[in-house]
Amino acid sequence: MLVDLIVENGRIHTGDPQEPVLDTLAVLNGRVVATGHEVDGLKARRRVSAHNRVVLPGFNDAHAHSVWFGTTLLETDLSRVGSLDDLYRTIEERAQNAAPDEWIIACGYNPVLLHGAVPDGDVLDRVSGGRPVWIKHASGHSCQVNGEGLRRTGVRDHLHDELDGGRIVLDGTGRPTGVLEERAMSFVQDVMLPYPLATIERALDLATAQYAREGLTSVTDAGVAGGWIGHAPGELAAYQNARERGVLRTRMQVMPVIDALASIGGHAKEPARLGLGAGVHTGWGDDALQLGPVKVFTDGSILGRTAQMSDHYEGCPANHGYLQEDEKSLRRRVLEAYAAGWSLALHAVGDAALDVALNIIEEGISRYGTRKVPNRVEHGAVVCPDQVARLAELGVPCVVQPSFIPTFGEGMRRAIGPDRSAWSHRGRSLLDAGLPLGFSSDRPVAPGAPLAGIQAFVERISEDGLPYGPDERLTVEEAVRAATEGSSHVTGQQDSKGRLSVGQLADMVFLEEHPTDVAVEEIHAIPVLATAVGGVFTHRASGF
Repeated sequence: MLVDLIVENGRIHTGDPQEPVLDTLAVLNGRVVATGHEVDGLKARRRVSAHNRVVLPGFNDAHAHSVWFGTTLLETDLSRVGSLDDLYRTIEERAQNAAPDEWIIACGYNPVLLHGAVPDGDVLDRVSGGRPVWIKHASGHSCQVNGEGLRRTGVRDHLHDELDGGRIVLDGTGRPTGVLEERAMSFVQDVMLPYPLATIERALDLATAQYAREGLTSVTDAGVAGGWIGHAPGELAAYQNARERGVLRTRMQVMPVIDALASIGGHAKEPARLGLGAGVHTGWGDDALQLGPVKVFTDGSILGRTAQMSDHYEGCPANHGYLQEDEKSLRRRVLEAYAAGWSLALHAVGDAALDVALNIIEEGISRYGTRKVPNRVEHGAVVCPDQVARLAELGVPCVVQPSFIPTFGEGMRRAIGPDRSAWSHRGRSLLDAGLPLGFSSDRPVAPGAPLAGIQAFVERISEDGLPYGPDERLTVEEAVRAATEGSSHVTGQQDSKGRLSVGQLADMVFLEEHPTDVAVEEIHAIPVLATAVGGVFTHRASGF
């Protein structure tokens, strides 16, 4: 038998409890066809020695934003600014190379790191030379424009409007700060979007090249083609184009935002339905590019204090956050999407929003049954003990982001207090309840390297070096499993990925060491030597 690839001389961790570690595997047509002694006697078009290095199933990020991340690599980066003066200097340097009428687009600004500082719009006007400035906050749930940006977007004409699911922030004198929360960001997006498909394809090229360097072989893009998170109505076409051009280096499951769905006509006896085109829905596609659940925002973020809580934010008795849509309208639209065959991915950060999300999912299941691709809750940044039990009862995984903790754990703790932070971004309790637990990053909101995420799952140490919900810590083995097999279960793809056993996709990451063989604080620094998708290398470090 002639196979495409044989990997030999490796410490291959298969994820199969019957044969956990082997030294050899064979690949044919993108899948593992033999392991261990079964490889003896096979001929291969190519042989690769792992040089006694570790081989794991490819890492899988169950919730990232690939187009958004890729565009940040094309924009002015504010993620490392240490003060407002640094921010102003960065904007000024970018403006010096910009056309007189050009928008200055900056990304990654994290107010938490600057203790909630809001850049002064007048200073932004000055350092930009009068050009419009659009600063995207790292959370994705707010942004800021300068005075010229306010003028070009017409925000000043709507300062006192009641906005459904958003807010134009005013200072104590009634003057706009330039900060736009949640759906109020549409003022800017209506002017700046859609992006050209060529720009989105370039963003995917850059994003997936970085993914490959980090050992990622599968990623779920959690929201495209509509709402405040989409970049163009044709975003799915950009994905297909990138794949055809050979620059989509990771397998992709793509979630359209519910705003991208439209009413689908049908028989009079059928329920009202929302969908895409001719009625395609979750699961459409193949192993390389597949439609995932429909993404629905119920509320906002903890950092922006817009996530809906049953209790108020610390120091803000009147603020419980808010839903992004009237609950009755939200329920109707989500159930119409579910009726059309879509699995649900409901963004619910606050515990009050989580109750709303679970009520809708439960009604959908009772009406139309379960889905092969699981219904899921995105983030679940505050999950009360009774809600853990309800998630388990409904079989709904909660897709958490461990890297939020070392990135802005103290910012979250200041917003929700010590008691609720103990229930925040859970890990251990979800596993103990029998739920699948996957790794996800929400990149570019937080750093996305999976090895760093594995470390964060285990350590749960905030940016100030303090324990954050230590009772929710995982073992290293459990964290590795979350980043491989766990994410495959969360995304409904466990039949084809997550292990390196016969019949599974030959998606692999080659590491200098296994995360269990180094100090926990060094897991993030383990060198990624190579990455392969279906046995085809998407990344190889120099000398490997």
